Amino acid sequence: MSLGLRFVGVGNANAPELGSACGALERDGVPLLMIDCGPEALSAWLAHYAALPPAVYVTHTHMDHVGGMERLFYQAWFDPARRGRLRVYAHAKLIPLLQARLADFPEPLAEGGANYWDAFQLVPCSRGFWHEGLWFEVFATRHHAPETSYGLALPGSVVWTGDTRPIPEMLGHHAGRGELVAHDCSLQGNPSHSGTDDLAREYPSELRQRLVLYHYGSEAEAAAMQRGGWRVARRGELLALAPPLMRHAPASEPAERGATPGP
Repeated sequence: MSLGLRFVGVGNANAPELGSACGALERDGVPLLMIDCGPEALSAWLAHYAALPPAVYVTHTHMDHVGGMERLFYQAWFDPARRGRLRVYAHAKLIPLLQARLADFPEPLAEGGANYWDAFQLVPCSRGFWHEGLWFEVFATRHHAPETSYGLALPGSVVWTGDTRPIPEMLGHHAGRGELVAHDCSLQGNPSHSGTDDLAREYPSELRQRLVLYHYGSEAEAAAMQRGGWRVARRGELLALAPPLMRHAPASEPAERGATPGP
């Protein structure tokens, strides 16, 4: 089994030319999970994969991360093979926010007869979730209000922070086994997002070597961060990942890398 992380989009809300920040986890070259679905993300996904995502993980409900979910509803609803089967994973704390952002508008179909969630299989989670035989960990991040933003980790392979300020305590726990870390970062930080000076101050050298930065504001910013010695993700880039540390159950200790889960 080979795993890869593709950066479908790398921009922030003010950089549509870079694409909405979105990741694709691939297994053996086949897309396994879409991370966030902003306004430009679904178009970029379809242009590359020519098919709807099999599942979506939502980090938080700002529109540059969920603005493509209305279009995804229509795509899934009018495809009988996908209707009600496209999984949406989200932390349980986000469900009221998703409902308010996406599903409360009266009659998603002009003809009536459909609820927004009828097109999907909504899977609330807290500590994490199983998807296609893999255990993903979910953890809180620092973005605007507490309990509104959550990162994603595939132990041993990859961590996707979503939008966040530095979270050394979380990455010490969820990215302590050599994982590649896709991290929110612009050249200059602010109260809701990390800047390069924040990462340099908050994270140890070993972790900084594993960071790949996305969610920046322009190509000029990306070039400046690269000149500063940072690894910067580019739109469409695919990075190989280490095999995951398989777990027998969500709360168990990690098994050997590549081991087969028990019953």
